[in-house]
Amino acid sequence: MHHGLVFRTAYRITGNAADAEDVLQTVFLRLVRRTSGSDGMQNEESYLRRAAINASLDVIRSRQANPTVELVDVPNERNDGEVTELRQVLGRAMSKLQPRSAEIFALRFIEGLGNKEIARMLGISQVLVAVTLYRTRQQLRKELAKYLGERP
Repeated sequence: MHHGLVFRTAYRITGNAADAEDVLQTVFLRLVRRTSGSDGMQNEESYLRRAAINASLDVIRSRQANPTVELVDVPNERNDGEVTELRQVLGRAMSKLQPRSAEIFALRFIEGLGNKEIARMLGISQVLVAVTLYRTRQQLRKELAKYLGERP
């Protein structure tokens, strides 16, 4: 029922269908382990979205620790390569964030949720969401300055 939600969330963060499939499998295995013997959970969609974000960030972090070379066709257009490179740079920058900051950033700017919805989902205030987003954007801006050709 929630396969598409988890896959889309993971794909937006990892930028790779194979990694998104791995995240999908990890999330649903965690869900099975978590719900076995219980009556289920209050909000499956919220749990799965958050789990997908966290598992995706774990994949990015592990990819940095164990770099691999992907076997992909070289894109025909330069723009495809630039988008892929930007996605990789952003992924590396996000992997350096604190888990809660990365989660809030992903929910806001990758999943497109509003601050109010994020606050309700995470059980925190809207002010904390806004402050976290501001600080996270500042940190990411510093991390991306070199790529974007700006001074840090």
